[in-house]
Amino acid sequence: MIYLYAKSIHIIFVICWMAGLFYIVRLFVYHAEAKLKKAAEYKVLHEQFMVMEKRLWWVITTPSMYLTIMAGIVMLLVNPALLQTPWMHVKLGFVLALIIYHFKCQQIIKKLSLEKNQWTSSQLRLWNEVSTIILFAIVFIVVLKSAVNWIYGLAGLVSLAIILMIAIKMYKRYRQRKQENQES
Repeated sequence: MIYLYAKSIHIIFVICWMAGLFYIVRLFVYHAEAKLKKAAEYKVLHEQFMVMEKRLWWVITTPSMYLTIMAGIVMLLVNPALLQTPWMHVKLGFVLALIIYHFKCQQIIKKLSLEKNQWTSSQLRLWNEVSTIILFAIVFIVVLKSAVNWIYGLAGLVSLAIILMIAIKMYKRYRQRKQENQES
């Protein structure tokens, strides 16, 4: 029964963690684009984005990551046989990648707050898709639990990444055309 409670908590906080990761990078995009505004407007936006990013990060996203990890550890302690399965090793590798992604986002928050951000809004939009791809990989690995199926899943992930990049470029062109039409 402990395993099922831990699994439920794990799933709930994975959802919260991912929501936080998705939204924080969206805030980064808006924060970076605010730099294009007039100085007075940027100052107000910068202060507001710093408050939003800080609250999202420290109240939702980071606690959710730790609760996800703790529930995952409990599941592994209750059912250590999971560590003998190859799919779990692959999953844990992607979880490590997601944790690294998490802390890279934390670095971006700091750079944005210090106004030392080097990322463009387009680069941040692409960065936002990294967590999506990692999430897809983890879900497919957990559901399929097979190395052979995982290879197909990897091919699907690469295809998804390509589709996402094309969609982002198309959306960027659409926004530019829309902006040009409004200026005309």
